[in-house]
Amino acid sequence: MALSAGDHGKDSANGLKEKVLTLDTMNPCVRRVEYAVRGPIVLRALELEQELQQGAKKPFTEVVRANIGDAHAMGQKPITFLRQVLALCVHPELLNSPQFPEDAKRRAQRVLQACGGHSLGAYSVSAGLPLVREDVARYIQQRDGGIPADPDNIFLSTGASDAIVTVLKLLVAGEGRGRTGVLIPIPQYPLYSAALAELNAVQVDYYLDEERAWALDVAELRRALRQARDHCCPRVLCVINPGNPTGQVQTRECIEAVIRFAFEERLFLMADEVYQDNVYAEGSRFHSFKKVLMEMGPPYTTQQELASFHSISKGYMGECGFRGGYVEVVNMDAAVQQQMQKLMSVRLCPPAPGQALLDVVVSPPAPSDPSFALFQEERQAVLAELAAKAKLTEQVFNQAPGIRCNPVQGAMYSFPRVELPPRAVRRAQELGLAPDMFFCLRLLEETGICVVPGSGFGQREGTYHFRMTILPPMEKLRPLLEKLSQFHAKFTCEFA
Repeated sequence: MALSAGDHGKDSANGLKEKVLTLDTMNPCVRRVEYAVRGPIVLRALELEQELQQGAKKPFTEVVRANIGDAHAMGQKPITFLRQVLALCVHPELLNSPQFPEDAKRRAQRVLQACGGHSLGAYSVSAGLPLVREDVARYIQQRDGGIPADPDNIFLSTGASDAIVTVLKLLVAGEGRGRTGVLIPIPQYPLYSAALAELNAVQVDYYLDEERAWALDVAELRRALRQARDHCCPRVLCVINPGNPTGQVQTRECIEAVIRFAFEERLFLMADEVYQDNVYAEGSRFHSFKKVLMEMGPPYTTQQELASFHSISKGYMGECGFRGGYVEVVNMDAAVQQQMQKLMSVRLCPPAPGQALLDVVVSPPAPSDPSFALFQEERQAVLAELAAKAKLTEQVFNQAPGIRCNPVQGAMYSFPRVELPPRAVRRAQELGLAPDMFFCLRLLEETGICVVPGSGFGQREGTYHFRMTILPPMEKLRPLLEKLSQFHAKFTCEFA
């Protein structure tokens, strides 16, 4: 049978073959993925940077990227000991150099001994170097006041993000009303909504209570779960503590209530704890889900399934470019854990430099080591400055009419609520933009300040927010906060 030109996939208009992969033929799940932290507003910020470099005249001299928790990009200096050990691991010839302290050399040699061919350039086993996993287990045990951790339940990953997606892959199943539902906090970190869209799972929103400093309320979890059961099968509950983008730190009572709820409703718990070092507010303390779970005793201790995540990207380290992290699983079915191992082996292994850095983070210099004093000093300086910046952010925003900012108890962001005049909302709708996106775009064009609209994280209908990192250096942060407040006042006047 003769084939017509059309059957060959030809576009008859110009005789060119149609591409195999088009927006119509590509994976529809990928098209649904959105990731606000690096979305359209950031692309525009990049364009503005290039325009400035080419000599274009703007009302500002630099673009300040306050959109992403990238500490080093914002000028934070690396912690000396972390980089010394890493430099020695990457270039072992430096082990003969008198410039490096003896404890850094010992640490690097220990890591290199654990690597294939004693080189960081070798693959590790898929779950990560056994030595590093043992050190992570020791760190967790120490952090949780002696509650044991098993290295076999620890998987190293390419940042926490990779581990979060891997665990979600194991959990997502079913069709139609049987599709897996995943409860996520709103506002959320857009990794969750993006991963759920990609995996074709059902996103189930539960709202944090802005009036109570973004508290997590079990009654709201119940409401979300009840409504979700009509159209999907909720199996997973995600909690981010300390919160991103909201900066709240959960109380111990709240964590216990969440664990009880997950147990009663048969939900797998995912605890995103990457900001565990970043707690600033007086009276706030980080409690790990694992510790609280183990202290609650049976049946919770022996039955409640939990995966908790940590990373070298945040904390005082801010080493996001090295992509190091881990997940610890608790009470996971042994056969499923083997499947998780298999899934990770397809990706070969997490980057070895990230594993080496993670090892130093979980086992920092001891008080008897020559590097201890400098390490402590640098670590405390970073955390003290972040605490001061958290307080300053809250104060400056709350002095501005029409901006309201909850205390930044932890993490690295503020998520202020802004009042936008009805005329501005209408103008945004005419342009086909979310009102807070319209506000943030105008802010960027007129001041060079790049923040992310709250609509990218989720927010209650009729409220408008933006997420801003508190990472810029103090000398840049105060003017930035003031400029932002002044812009809001001007914007409000313009659309009054």
